Amino acid sequence: MGEYLRQASAVVVGTGGLGSASSWYLALAGIGRLGLVDGDAVEISNLQRQVIHSTTDLARAKVESAAEKLRLIRPDLKLDLYPVRLTGENALSILAPYDVVVDACDNFATRYLLNDTCQVLGKPLSYGAVFRFEGQASLFFPGRGPCLRCLFPEPPPAGSVPSCQEAGVFGPVPGLIGCLQAMDVVRHLTGRGETYRGRLVLYDARLMTWDEVILHPDPHCPVCGGGRKAEENGERTVN
Repeated sequence: MGEYLRQASAVVVGTGGLGSASSWYLALAGIGRLGLVDGDAVEISNLQRQVIHSTTDLARAKVESAAEKLRLIRPDLKLDLYPVRLTGENALSILAPYDVVVDACDNFATRYLLNDTCQVLGKPLSYGAVFRFEGQASLFFPGRGPCLRCLFPEPPPAGSVPSCQEAGVFGPVPGLIGCLQAMDVVRHLTGRGETYRGRLVLYDARLMTWDEVILHPDPHCPVCGGGRKAEENGERTVN
């Protein structure tokens, strides 16, 4: 298992709440190469959930701050830093070198860009999202089940969904969901256990409940073709 991880790579898009946990535990698990993508700087209002950063990092580029902490626990870890926002112009070149892409961002535009780019590249996408006391996670694997657009065909109208900054988020929730993403990436890379492919895991911190929704490919999805390859190959195409 360790050798598989040493030869593997992942890129984490976002080094905030989700990215703090997912990058930390991927590094500790022994992954060989890790990319960090984030164009923002550390802000004091975010520290209650972005645990890889501290007050000494304020105004510093998030990728630099996160990389410093990761090097302390894994001096041998190969780190690639991208202190930029992911865009349609740079997404293909940034994501292409990695085995798995981790969606640790906080906005729908970037999520859709990640999904569509991963479909083009054939890269599995570990999805995580949080809102106040709730979190969810899944794994979208091109050609082997549904994609993000099967789950959310259209983004919500602009301004209808407040950001974490606007609505607030219970700090432990992104930490927990980020850990789930790291575990799922490890399962995928090592082939040990069942990943979240075709499943959406839902967590509610107020009620302390876990739920799971089975996902099915949308036959009309313009991006993944409704999981045609999965059906042709006889793969399990659960939702």
